Amino acid sequence: MSLDTPVIELKNVHVVFNSRTGTMFKANKVHAVNDISIAVRQGHTLGIVGESGSGKSTMAKVLVGLQKPTSGEITFNGEIVKSYSSSVRKRVGRVVSVVFQDPATALNARMRISEALQDPMEVHGIGTKQSRVARAKELIGLVGLPQSALEALPGQLSGGQRQRVAIARALALEPKVIVADEPTSALDVSVRAQILNLLADLKNELGLGMVFISHDIQTVRHVSDEIIVMNRGRVVEQGTTAQVFDNPTDEYTRTLLAAAPSLL
Repeated sequence: MSLDTPVIELKNVHVVFNSRTGTMFKANKVHAVNDISIAVRQGHTLGIVGESGSGKSTMAKVLVGLQKPTSGEITFNGEIVKSYSSSVRKRVGRVVSVVFQDPATALNARMRISEALQDPMEVHGIGTKQSRVARAKELIGLVGLPQSALEALPGQLSGGQRQRVAIARALALEPKVIVADEPTSALDVSVRAQILNLLADLKNELGLGMVFISHDIQTVRHVSDEIIVMNRGRVVEQGTTAQVFDNPTDEYTRTLLAAAPSLL
């Protein structure tokens, strides 16, 4: 599989939910994702930006195999997904991993960091106990934390350190793509740039594909090669980062750019 071949590809994907705002006999429909086609490749960062309710969180679930589309086609690693059984989700989990918004809820508070890093490998039956311990040591160094952090509990680490652990955990199975869903919004401004730089460095060092999802277009600009702007479930703007910022074609994109301060 060449680097030009998409690791994840969505073709004309729709996700429609029944809304509680309808009547007892006829629920209203919410078109959370409306006819979206995108491709995610190794070594490439796709930024997805939009306000709350734009559909970007539903898109994240589709990208990691947690949300079955109402219609459309999804391909993971060249394989068209036709069912969402536990075995298929397990295979998808080897290809694409996710970094969530809040590392405090993503990590088990009672599990030491070493155990948290080994857990995905145990679930997937990878390696021996000895090799998993060695891999945990490698991962903690990869995200810039000291080896002593392996014996800590999540509550003994700062927010920035916990997010580094969450990133290390996402890398445990050597995925081809990382989906980062608002990975810096729960962090202090002082550490956001450090986490963004870490993600960019890991992408380059490991040849990862990355999907970076945020409501903040300036943060997306910092890490992305390509940006799509979502509004009410639709892609209203798509292009290279330079194209979107220098020559936005949609009024909604221009509004986002005008409203966003140039802060990380």
